[in-house]
Amino acid sequence: MSSFPAAGWSKSTRSGGDDNCVEVNVTGDRVGVRDSKAGPAGPILDFSRTSFASLLHSLPARQG
Repeated sequence: MSSFPAAGWSKSTRSGGDDNCVEVNVTGDRVGVRDSKAGPAGPILDFSRTSFASLLHSLPARQG
C-alpha cells in the first residue's frame, strides 16, 4: 500500500492535459513519482526530498 494520499498527486503544468506525463506527490519528507498512464495501481518511485532535489538538479535544463 502506498504511503502517498490519493488526492495529493499533481501533473506537470507542461503536460497540456495529456495523459503522457509523470505525477508527483509530496508528503512529509517523501516525494512520490508515478507514470500517469499506469494509474493509481501502477508503481511509484519513492524519494526523500533531498534525493529528489538531487535528481532534478542533475537533469539538463529544458529549453523553450
